Amino acid sequence: MKKSQKKKPVVLITGYLGSGKTTLLNNLLRQEKRQVALIVNDMGSINVDAEILKKQGAAVAQAAMYELQNGCICCTLRDEFIEQMEKISQANTAQAVFVEASGISDPGAIAASFLAYEDENPDTNVYLSSIITVVDADRIHREFLTNLEKYRSDRSGETDENGLGAQDITTLIVDQIEFCNRIVLNKCDLLDEEKIAAVEKVIRDFQPKAPIMRAVNGTVEPDDILTDEPFDFEQVDSSSAIQKAINSLNGTKGCTDEYGISSFVFEERRPFNREKFMSFIRERYPEQLIRAKGYIWFSDADADVQLFEQAGRNSSVTEVSYWIDALSDEQKKAVLEENPDVRENWDAEFGDRENQIVFIGKGYDHEAIRSALLGCLDGKESA
Repeated sequence: MKKSQKKKPVVLITGYLGSGKTTLLNNLLRQEKRQVALIVNDMGSINVDAEILKKQGAAVAQAAMYELQNGCICCTLRDEFIEQMEKISQANTAQAVFVEASGISDPGAIAASFLAYEDENPDTNVYLSSIITVVDADRIHREFLTNLEKYRSDRSGETDENGLGAQDITTLIVDQIEFCNRIVLNKCDLLDEEKIAAVEKVIRDFQPKAPIMRAVNGTVEPDDILTDEPFDFEQVDSSSAIQKAINSLNGTKGCTDEYGISSFVFEERRPFNREKFMSFIRERYPEQLIRAKGYIWFSDADADVQLFEQAGRNSSVTEVSYWIDALSDEQKKAVLEENPDVRENWDAEFGDRENQIVFIGKGYDHEAIRSALLGCLDGKESA
């Protein structure tokens, strides 16, 4: 169902540093006929992107610009972002809103905050319509199709201006591709048709549904960006390759496209031995794996839910929550009574504890990886 036309559509533009977000925004402003309000977020104490936009001429000068800096609207500047949205909602000076997020923003977190604001303020005059991720086509080709082995072996430890290493950057780029409903594939002039098609294949394995718009210097049609339809959080959240593989949970190798990229799910109730698992990740992890994500548990910390995540050459294990079976009997009983799906999946020995990891890669040996992971389980010899 469409929103009232009186409400202002909000377009969130994300993408890593250097992908071309500001260039895209400037080109949209030059073509857009409606009055537009801008929110420009930059991690630095000086909002560089806002300064660039201010120098672009009459189209930008006519737009109401709100600068948010020295932080990120997905976390430290979340409250300030919502406050600016409320101001724009109450004003009559704009018919649409463009938000340029910082290069290290998590679009899922921004969308969740915005939609929570909409739910709490049903009379607001703004609504989230699109999340656009700007992707550097040349970078994706280099890091996922050409120099993956070299890229994985680079352990220089160098960081960018935001303190992010290449490992963190790859994870962030993939996260931004996975959570959007439109993709602007920028810098297509740097690749030939065959390479662009290969890049689109890679993107499709991470984000199978979002339309991909090819661009040079961030030039696209505004009508392809702005829509009157509200953003569908659940549809986007469930459409990524990782989430689709998790939803299937069949533990088998998935379909393989012409570039050899496929996925499978590893499931096992028994705990991992921490030392064996970390040794596998550090020393024997297959370079053919492009992406992995899932929840695991260790025998030496059986109360804790651990998130394992890998993108490109980066991998990490982070404690994120606790298992329901680790609660007191009274708390556990209450949770199980209120959550029949958890009760249905309950194991007599391990409760809700389970290892579930989705792997996406190119040319990997599925059985060898499964055997290695089984060898990392507690009480088992390494494969």
